[in-house]
Amino acid sequence: MQQTWARELIGKLDLRGDEHILDLGCGDGKVTAELAAAVPRGSVTGADASPAMVEFANKTFPPAKFSNLRFRAMDARKLKFERQFDLVFSNAALHWVDDHEAILRGASSVLKSGGRLIISCGGKGNAHEVFLALRPEMRLKRWCEFFRKMPLPYFFYAPGDYEKWLPKHGFKINAIQLAPKDANYAGASGFATWLRTTWLPFTQRVPEHLREEFIAAVTQRYLAKHPADVTGKVPVRMVRLEIDAVKL
Repeated sequence: MQQTWARELIGKLDLRGDEHILDLGCGDGKVTAELAAAVPRGSVTGADASPAMVEFANKTFPPAKFSNLRFRAMDARKLKFERQFDLVFSNAALHWVDDHEAILRGASSVLKSGGRLIISCGGKGNAHEVFLALRPEMRLKRWCEFFRKMPLPYFFYAPGDYEKWLPKHGFKINAIQLAPKDANYAGASGFATWLRTTWLPFTQRVPEHLREEFIAAVTQRYLAKHPADVTGKVPVRMVRLEIDAVKL
């Protein structure tokens, strides 16, 4: 799903083919490699806070085969590069980061004048119905001890937040919007797989021997309110915050 959304985003960039691009929160590097293919006369640098992800990306897309592609382990709140970029791009990543003003400060410092900032991440209201299933389950006696003092794992902002922050950090706003991006999963098992692999800040707080029981309980609670459709697909209402801005 994330790769589909990324391709939609890349399709709107109208790239010439010689841009130098920074992909923030590059993860496994698949989307970063697609960006690199779109700029054969340019270059793409993928940055991610996870050294394990960066190691995986480097092994999957080695410099010997992908000459215009590089990966760096780096915190999005502390961007430092010797070169400047024509485009800072990020898809489905920045809602994991708490301080978005720090991201904008860094992006402004590494962008050329006239360079673009293109972001799509979880926005205000994202997966709200999933939280409505998750939170009551977390409060049950069976699970509550595992979630005491749990820090906030996701940061879903609204357009109004960025309307304040972007000019402050030297950007002119082209467009900001909350866009519905509904997802569908293959029945209860598909939904549970998504919880297991995506909602790690929650699921990994539960001891391993109880984890599948917790995931099944949240899945059952969600499906009680949002059953599968006639094709067996379980719907999830997602919301993306989409930002298009230019460095002045």
